[in-house]
Amino acid sequence: MTVAFKRTMSVCPVCLKTIEAEIAVGDDNNIHMMKTCSLHGSFDTLIWEGNVISYLQWAEEDQEGIAPITAIPSDKGCPNDCGLCQNHHSEACCVLLELTSRCNLQCPVCFASANEEGTDLPLSEIKRQYDLLTEHGGPYNIQLSGGEPTLRDDLDQIVQCGKERGFTYFQLNTNGLRIAEEEGYAEWLKKIGISCVFLQFDTLHDEVYEILRGKGLMNIKQRAVDACIKANLPVVLVPVIVPGINEEEIGSILSYAMQYHPHVRGVHFQPVSYFGRVNLPQEQKRITIPKMLKEIEAQTKGQMKAVDFSGGGAESPYCSFHASYRKKADGTWRALQKKKRGCCAMPSSEAMQFVSRQWGKEETEHGDVRGTETSSLDLFLKQAVEDTFTVSGMLFQDAWNLDLQRLKRCYICEADSERGMIPFCAYNLTDCNGKALYRK
Repeated sequence: MTVAFKRTMSVCPVCLKTIEAEIAVGDDNNIHMMKTCSLHGSFDTLIWEGNVISYLQWAEEDQEGIAPITAIPSDKGCPNDCGLCQNHHSEACCVLLELTSRCNLQCPVCFASANEEGTDLPLSEIKRQYDLLTEHGGPYNIQLSGGEPTLRDDLDQIVQCGKERGFTYFQLNTNGLRIAEEEGYAEWLKKIGISCVFLQFDTLHDEVYEILRGKGLMNIKQRAVDACIKANLPVVLVPVIVPGINEEEIGSILSYAMQYHPHVRGVHFQPVSYFGRVNLPQEQKRITIPKMLKEIEAQTKGQMKAVDFSGGGAESPYCSFHASYRKKADGTWRALQKKKRGCCAMPSSEAMQFVSRQWGKEETEHGDVRGTETSSLDLFLKQAVEDTFTVSGMLFQDAWNLDLQRLKRCYICEADSERGMIPFCAYNLTDCNGKALYRK
């Protein structure tokens, strides 16, 4: 017998119609989202492995974010009025610019459904998106994404256009192929102003890459990491975790990343979401936040513990988890005190600095702290940055588990020249047949 304790709104996975949903204790004593479409029947999706108490405790210190500065009117209702609309509860912090729909891989798992036949966004349109973001409360932290953004040869112009408009943080979301294969490319990326590389990194084994990315890639991933280290370009490893495929590699990925710290600044896990192109069977038992934290603790043999982690700040706590660790003199790690609010519960200027410190190169008024120290303060900041290792995760929503209360607090947006800023999970939302709500 199921027991509902919370009501929200969601969508039908078949037609994307907005429908009522319940958060309930399922027959397995875990937390489920249950909803019924009058045309397409009932749907039951696991969202939390644990009891009601653990589910509610995760959000004990939850705080509302800061509403968008220039919200647009809402007419059709969430999730159909994004831009951001007046019903949104958080201003943006990180914004994706999708520079191209081309890609040099054909991954069975790809939220953008990228392929070799894609097209590049004209530079004039990218400038327009920068201007739009400025008008809507920017500058924001920018994620240069795609497709595979390194297929473009004008990243320097794209970054420069952003800098001219006051944008300062540029994260590159990449599969790493060009970084690995082109001598000096990582150095060029740093020179043009890339702050951090978010490197797709799902496994240490070629057979898993063949399942998730269509070919063995471990040698290329290693060469990409080595190239970034040589260029002193910060790296964050970004694994997509899929049930039955690579969930047993969580610990080994963390161990690998810590081996290359401080050049590798952390690991950002993304449990698989079923939108875009996912040529894999949808598992009945999804990977939830409690599952991730349990595996992190078990696979690191207690070096990292579930109690070290907390949920999001301005974003819903049920969207993310994070913890930071400081390397001690003896080589062991200790968890830092939990932050009581996420970066985007702060004013946007503070949030941008928080993200830059967490993932990118840290700078002071004296310049890059990874350079020559000019004072004891510089030395302290350098050590604080280099000795901190961050583990985080983002559980993106799809049509089966979309909770509009969560969506209204999304702070990761996609730039769209027609609509403005669209929450990531709305922009990439697709029905069970792959038809998108927003993505062209």
